[in-house]
Amino acid sequence: MNLLFTLITVQAVMGAFDELWHHEIKERLPAKRAAARELSLHAIRELLYAFIFFALAWYEWHGAWAVLLAAVVIIEIPITLLDFIEEDRTRHLVPLERVLHTVLAINLGLMLALLAPIMLGWWRAPAAIVFVDYGAFSWLLTLFAAGVFAWSVRNTLAVLRHRRPPEWVRDPIVAGEKGPVTRTVLVSGATGFVGGHLVRRLVARGDSVIVYTRDADRALDRFGPHVYIATNLDAIESSARIDAIVNLAGARILGLPWTRRRRQTLIDSRVQTTRALVALCARLERPPRVFVSASAIGLYGVRNDQRLDEQGAPQSIFQSVLCQQWEEAAIAAEAIGARVVRLRFGLVFGRDGGALPSLARPVRFGLGAVLGSGKQWVSWIHIDDLTRLIEFALDKPSMRGAVNAVSPSPATHLQVQHTLARTLNRPMWMRVPAFFVRAALGEMAQLLVDGQRVVPRRALASGFVFRHPDLRAALADLLGRRAKTADAELTEMYYNGECPVCNAEMSHYARLCADSQKSLRFIDSMQRPEALAACGLRTDHLERRVYLKDSKGRIVSGLPALIELWLRMPRYRWLAKLTSVPGLNRVSVALYDHVIAPGLATWARVRLARQQREVLSRS
Repeated sequence: MNLLFTLITVQAVMGAFDELWHHEIKERLPAKRAAARELSLHAIRELLYAFIFFALAWYEWHGAWAVLLAAVVIIEIPITLLDFIEEDRTRHLVPLERVLHTVLAINLGLMLALLAPIMLGWWRAPAAIVFVDYGAFSWLLTLFAAGVFAWSVRNTLAVLRHRRPPEWVRDPIVAGEKGPVTRTVLVSGATGFVGGHLVRRLVARGDSVIVYTRDADRALDRFGPHVYIATNLDAIESSARIDAIVNLAGARILGLPWTRRRRQTLIDSRVQTTRALVALCARLERPPRVFVSASAIGLYGVRNDQRLDEQGAPQSIFQSVLCQQWEEAAIAAEAIGARVVRLRFGLVFGRDGGALPSLARPVRFGLGAVLGSGKQWVSWIHIDDLTRLIEFALDKPSMRGAVNAVSPSPATHLQVQHTLARTLNRPMWMRVPAFFVRAALGEMAQLLVDGQRVVPRRALASGFVFRHPDLRAALADLLGRRAKTADAELTEMYYNGECPVCNAEMSHYARLCADSQKSLRFIDSMQRPEALAACGLRTDHLERRVYLKDSKGRIVSGLPALIELWLRMPRYRWLAKLTSVPGLNRVSVALYDHVIAPGLATWARVRLARQQREVLSRS
């Protein structure tokens, strides 16, 4: 058995290298929607390997039980072959990966050659599962089993994420009417947190949007038919009309340690992209009128309690140098005739991204902590105000130069943490000394234990009005339990009327809402597929989801739409609360997206086809 276990160890180590280096780091398969089929094969194969490793680590499978183990081993072979075919079909394999696959296949053959006579001997014995202990090899194989099982779960979750309806179908974008002269805006970094919100706002007001991104799959998932996707600026014709550019591209600054290589990556991801956009402006026959480029208040460095406006001087520390180089690259667009606005972002708070989820997560579990003295300033901004400020910068001809994109009410870190705890109704009792943060993160710790007290003087002077200037009200808006549509009247619920279950359910809800929700109409989307055409939704989308519209024009779909409807009906309020529990909500949404909705849609389609055949046969 020692030779067999040695070969299994070699197989596991090479497989782990292939998975980690080629699939995760180089190809980033779990993030690619087009890789869902390959990830499905990986998940199944890893689950089988987990069973095989653990089964051989501690047990001998005698008699009929040997047939079960042999069946699992045999099933793994065609799945591996299908995986090789799928990889060759969908992506270009580098030479190292091809060589590794060949060695893995040869090693698998050797393993099977050694395992076959052992299993034959087990098969001849009386049926039983016999416990054995191979010492270190048993524990090593158990470790391998746990590792591949965890990877199987990870890939399964990625597949479920990719197999669900695209984001623009789940969270529809209501495109505004295009006027006689439609403005075209190119947005880089559009698939990020701020960019995603901005693109939705621009599309909603009727602008044509070009998304410049390296991840076309992600852009397609987020925005669908509402945008044009460009993965190469050189492919944009010089005659193309681009009225404005918003540059939001840049690698995440808080995360990996600021090694020399990481610092260069942070600089290049901002400066090189900005220079490429400026080069595009110079190449266009009609350059854009306005160039809005992101920057950050890190430009001001570490300034303690000093109140800073746009006149604040930079420093020589890395975060400041990074922002200076970023802004210098953007200023070059002025030579082409563009009006350049450099928005210096503070800490952006949003429900679905930015800094807030990371800050709120430990607080929800009662583990929130104040870093350092807590006296360091936090200059923040609500995502809604930030996207409105970008829109304001695009539209305001007099706005140019540096503009601080922060709320007019900066707060100390202590105030932010305690307000966050009160909003979530959780305690705030821990403190982490600044020394430990600096020791762990090095210079990057400045982002957490040092701050800047920044005010938006130029934005206010230009007439911009903040909707969320108060920290407590902003956090309540983003973290409050009330649904997005709770403050608006429900007006329209769209459902698949060809599905008998959906029809019966919505008829029942309509009777319950007849008195309490008089403005709410239940509409068969199969009879009126054009009703949501402004969202780009087709019949195949409408037959798989319910859509709920409120008096403000906002639309929610799927289980969130049903939860919002149930909240308005006392009889079903308990169900809304149950399916809103964080862990259970994810499971419920997954069941709706992957099982219930497609199952009912398929059944309705088959049933309708059968009825049509019966009608034709009678005629």
